[in-house]
Amino acid sequence: MSDSRINNNVVMATKKRSGSEDNWDHDDVIVAKKQMKPMTPIWEDPASALANARHEFGEHGGVNMSIEASATFTVMEPETMRRMFSGELGPDRDFFIYSRHFNPTVLNLGRQMAALEGTEAAYCTASGMSAISSVLLQLCSSGSHVVASRTLYGGTYALLSHFMPRACNITTSFVDIKDLAAVKEAIVEGRTKVLYFEAVSNPTLTVADVPELRRIAHDKGVTVVVDNTFAPMVMSPARLGADVVVHSISKYISGGADIIAGAVCGPASLVNSMMDLHQGALMLLGPTMNPKVAFELSERLPHLGMRMKEHCHRALTYATRMKKLGLKVIYPGLEEHPDHSLLKSLANKDYGFGGILCVDMGTEERANRFMNLLQNYTQFGFMAVSLGYYETLMSCSGSSTSSEMNAEERELAGISPGLVRMSIGYSGTLEQKWSQLEKALSRMQDTNLFQKH
Repeated sequence: MSDSRINNNVVMATKKRSGSEDNWDHDDVIVAKKQMKPMTPIWEDPASALANARHEFGEHGGVNMSIEASATFTVMEPETMRRMFSGELGPDRDFFIYSRHFNPTVLNLGRQMAALEGTEAAYCTASGMSAISSVLLQLCSSGSHVVASRTLYGGTYALLSHFMPRACNITTSFVDIKDLAAVKEAIVEGRTKVLYFEAVSNPTLTVADVPELRRIAHDKGVTVVVDNTFAPMVMSPARLGADVVVHSISKYISGGADIIAGAVCGPASLVNSMMDLHQGALMLLGPTMNPKVAFELSERLPHLGMRMKEHCHRALTYATRMKKLGLKVIYPGLEEHPDHSLLKSLANKDYGFGGILCVDMGTEERANRFMNLLQNYTQFGFMAVSLGYYETLMSCSGSSTSSEMNAEERELAGISPGLVRMSIGYSGTLEQKWSQLEKALSRMQDTNLFQKH
C-alpha cells in the first residue's frame, strides 16, 4: 500500500497512500484488481532487458526489495476499499487487496519475467503446471480444440490427452511440430483456439520454428503458446512471434532445485483476463505464489544469463567429446543435429544452444547401468528428474518424465527406451567432470556402446 516514486527505473517505497491521493491522469488508470499496466516490449538482449527493468528498493532504502508477506492489506479510508473493488484503484498505483490477487513482491517478479521474455506483462504462479493449465483454461472453453506437439513434457501431455477432455470437454490433436503442413491441416477453423509446443522439446531437443508456426496459427486466428522452460535466455519465443510464453521457473530460473514455481508471460490483456473476478483462471483457481518464494527468485534472475552460458558451454563441450567417442548424442549445438541451423538462426547471440543433452543408450537396462556408474562410481551427477541445477541431473525419460505416454506414443515422439536426458551442471571444473564421465564410460565394458553412429 506504499506510494512509489519512479525515476529512471528506480523505485523506492515511501508512505502508505490514501484513496484521495489520486491526482494523476485518469486516462492512464489501469483497472485495479483486474488489470496490470502493460509495458511496451522492445527487442533487446534478455540480460539487458532484465538490467533495464525497474529496480525495487527496500522499505527502508535497502538495496533489495522488502518482502510483503501479508495476505491482506489495509486501507486508510473506507471509501478506498469500494474504489478498489470497483476496479478504480489497483496495483499499478500501489493499492492491494489480497495476495491471491496481487502481491507487491510477486508483482515485482512478474515485471522481471516480462522483461526477460519481452512481453507486456507476466504473472507468476505456484508451479509450472499451474501456469500451463491456467493459460489453456483461459483461452479455451468447453468444446474447444488444441493442436499440440506430440513431443511434450509428460505432465503437459497428460493434461491435454486425459484431464482436459474428461473434465473440460477440450480435445487435442497431437502432431509432429516439424511437419508444418500437418500442423496447418490439424487446425480446425473456428474451433481450434491454441497451438501449443515447447521451444526446445522435452526430452528429444527438437527445435520449434516459432516464426513459421506463428504464421500458420495466426492465419487461422489461433493463439500460440510456447513453453520456454528448456531455453530461457537462449530463445525468446515472444520476440519471434509467440503470443504467450510459459515457464516452469523451478528449473533454470531457480537454479537451485529448491523451489516450485511457474510463470505466464504475454499480453497485458490476457494476464488481466486471467485475474478477472468472475472468469479469471488465475484468480479463481488460485495457484498463488508465496511472496517469500518470489523474493528468492527475483534475486536469482540477474545472474541467470551467466549461469545459462556455463550450462550451455559445458553441454556443447561434453556433447562434442562424447560424439567423438562414438556415442549416439542428441544436442542441437552439434552441426549434425537436424535443427542446428534453425536454432542458430533463432537463438539470442552468445548464450549457446541449451544446457540439456541426450545420450541414446539403446535399451533401458544400459541407460540405467550408465547412470548408476555416473552417480555411484564416478560422482559425475545425480539420478534425478528436473533440470537447471548446478549439479548434473540424469534420468531415463521413457520410464520417468515421459512415462505418462504409452509405448506407442513415446515411439511417435521419438523417445527411445534407452534415452538418457542429462541436464549439465557447472559445479567443479569442466575437465574434472569430464574425467568422471570418461571413467564411467570405460567401466561400461560394452563394445556396442561405442559403435559409430
